[in-house]
Amino acid sequence: MKYVITIGRQFGSGGRELAKMLAERFSIAYYDKQLLAEAARHAGVDEGFFERSDECFPKFPGTGMSFNMGLSSLPWYTPSSISDEAIYRDMSDVIKEIADRGPCVIVGRSADYVLRNHPVPVINIFLHATMEDRVARILRRGDTLKESDARALAEKTNRLRANYYNFYTDKRWGDAASYDLCLSTSQLSMEAITDVIAAYIHARLGFDPRGN
Repeated sequence: MKYVITIGRQFGSGGRELAKMLAERFSIAYYDKQLLAEAARHAGVDEGFFERSDECFPKFPGTGMSFNMGLSSLPWYTPSSISDEAIYRDMSDVIKEIADRGPCVIVGRSADYVLRNHPVPVINIFLHATMEDRVARILRRGDTLKESDARALAEKTNRLRANYYNFYTDKRWGDAASYDLCLSTSQLSMEAITDVIAAYIHARLGFDPRGN
């Protein structure tokens, strides 16, 4: 059965870790940075264009474009006319193509919004954690060496992700109403969260994704 799990996450809350665990335990595909490469190939442009715009607030100097424009307002583009909104449109097309291939988990990139009207069932998750736990995880994985730098990085990255999400969707990043499940990695282990998601899928779609 085709289905998609999307994961929105505060920086340092363990979104990538959970996504990999879900992919392994449910035997489904996992997409995070891979989406950049796929979108670049889809557009026929250098992957660097996508990396520089990945989950970042778009740059529209001198325009009066709305902050909640949605996909329908985003134009097609050619490699000779690269823009942030065009990059988002192509990334969205890749996300839809991936959803059609088979069950998978997709991290970030407003995938929950992109797939809101897609025929494949979508389970939208948002992860959060206390600042202390996020800082500890950031330090453990070596993103920074100092606690103050880890805190600053978490705050900055969350602002970028929120601005990106809020600009391209008609929802609010991190708002519980935007997701099916909002879970704290400070309160539950990744294993327990995986079990909660499996139980939700079983209740909603009628099968246990763990194969039990």
